[in-house]
Amino acid sequence: MVPTSHQYEQHAPEKPTVDSVREPPARALLATVVHLSNVIHGVRMQVAGTIGFRPTIIAYPCYGSTTWVRVLARVVLTREAPATSEKVRGWRAFTSVPIPQSELEVEIGGVAHPVRADDGGLVDVVVQVSLEPGRHTVLLRSPGTVPAEAQVLVVAQDATFGIVSDIDDTVMVTALPRPLLAFWNTLVLSERARTPTPGMAVLLDRIVTRHPEAPVLYLSTGPWNVAPALGRFLARNLYPKGILLLTDWGPTRQRWFRSGREHKRTNLERLAREFPGIRWLLVGDDGQHDPEIYADFARTHAGQTAAIAVRQLSAGEALLAGRLPHEDAPTSEHGTVPWASAPDGAGIAEQLANYGLL
Repeated sequence: MVPTSHQYEQHAPEKPTVDSVREPPARALLATVVHLSNVIHGVRMQVAGTIGFRPTIIAYPCYGSTTWVRVLARVVLTREAPATSEKVRGWRAFTSVPIPQSELEVEIGGVAHPVRADDGGLVDVVVQVSLEPGRHTVLLRSPGTVPAEAQVLVVAQDATFGIVSDIDDTVMVTALPRPLLAFWNTLVLSERARTPTPGMAVLLDRIVTRHPEAPVLYLSTGPWNVAPALGRFLARNLYPKGILLLTDWGPTRQRWFRSGREHKRTNLERLAREFPGIRWLLVGDDGQHDPEIYADFARTHAGQTAAIAVRQLSAGEALLAGRLPHEDAPTSEHGTVPWASAPDGAGIAEQLANYGLL
């Protein structure tokens, strides 16, 4: 099944109505905030240009099938190429300035495809291409920038197993639900100080060893700014190589804040459409909404859900997440889909082995 991209669809303008002319106060205020955000962004771009920031393409690992590829990248103004040092403070990732509506050329399989970034400088497009299963290279070019390369994982048409894993408090201890600690972990803490979750790297590695053709996707509500740092964290702590599916922060024309829950639901539904023959192992934690999101997916896509694995937060982590230490996590009914839950990767592995998945 080949996904379609709606990036270039054109729609006839709708005739204004009385309700659209008289916008509700909340909607009018949101429109004002979005306008001010755009003005501030324009000023940031001007300042960045005067202090020597240069247009840069940041290419992310991609995935696809033998007939299409989902290309992920970002075009930003930055002083230099993304840092590779281990001692990098998180705030440096947020000094870059996205370049909206950048025009790029994606070359893959010897064929060039013109694409365009969105208002946040993000490239998230599907290009039609014929490739063999395995890893290939995507080359991205844009006027005035150095070309960037990214690896793309082409999933075989007969693949039957895949992994989707959360990041925050699942593979990396972040205590993200508490705003102050989220700010500290994301913007201040150095990459070296970030802590892997006990046993989770071994768990995922064992699963990939048993299913070597399985695609691995790390689905998180974190911003694209931190993608390079997350990639280095995963590699340094020996997590399986995979594709990051992150999001953008800030207001949109429709809402004040981008919905992390909707981001996860939308991407899970997309994966179900893109790979109807794959059964997914869904890995998360009980600190936010993973159990509920995964259970909903299992109810509507039971045949595409291999199992659900939930890491239980400790008493201290539960308090930081806004739950009482012994409060049960919201585990909705999930039918006959196997459900594993333990404080660490070793406990989850034992339960998955009982289900015959390890």
